[in-house]
Amino acid sequence: MAALHAWRAARVTPLGELNAPPRMTAVALRLAVQVVLVWSLWRGLYAQTGTTAGLSRDQAVTYAVLAVLASRLRELDQYAGRDTVLQHMHFGTIVYWYLRPLPPQRYYALRAAGEQLYGLAWALTGYVICLAAGVIEPPRSAPVAGVFVLSMLLGQWVLYYVMLVLDQLCFWTVRNTAAMLILLFAQNLLSGVYAPLWFFPDWFVTMSAFLPFQATLSVPLSLYVGRIPLSDAAFQLSVQAAWVVVLALFTRLLWRRAARRVISQGG
Repeated sequence: MAALHAWRAARVTPLGELNAPPRMTAVALRLAVQVVLVWSLWRGLYAQTGTTAGLSRDQAVTYAVLAVLASRLRELDQYAGRDTVLQHMHFGTIVYWYLRPLPPQRYYALRAAGEQLYGLAWALTGYVICLAAGVIEPPRSAPVAGVFVLSMLLGQWVLYYVMLVLDQLCFWTVRNTAAMLILLFAQNLLSGVYAPLWFFPDWFVTMSAFLPFQATLSVPLSLYVGRIPLSDAAFQLSVQAAWVVVLALFTRLLWRRAARRVISQGG
């Protein structure tokens, strides 16, 4: 029975897309357009130069395209299924999370796992196509590939907790759509989604080093393209693991405090 509940929770958001073929078509088109635009942009930026900020043209293009593909790991439309924490708080239905057979924290984790596995299918498909088309470079060696996979796993783990913290803030703010958008923008900016962090000023890079955001994406992709050498991989992996532990303890505390604030509003 527990396994059945887990399976049902994990497939909540992916089913929203699998049962709507037009939505899947839109996702495929958007992903293809993003890859083409990013590829064109970075090739154009390097048209008159060989190396910038320690990156060659092929490294920069590979980083940017992989960042687009990695964004699909958690970029699912939860709003269509009205299953975001923000929506539940607004409509007063968050109380049902506490009445289900699964605890809310476990339901949230299972749902996130299902979303990431579904997103992984999209990302891997895009990766294989881009690799075959010569859009991106392959890993430089088997050790680099192995370290990248491990770092990417830790990075997604950190990202899960970062997104969880953002959702948990809804228990204290209730109506915080604008704040959520600002925080999501900050997360994407500081994690290197929009551009590699080495293109930013030194003070910006130093500041981001004390935050968990770059551990979600910048570190794995930097290892892949060779911007971070294998000799520094152990340190970077240990920093990622430390953020996992810190954020896990912090979100556990927030879950306990959030349960005391559950009320029925709206609806």
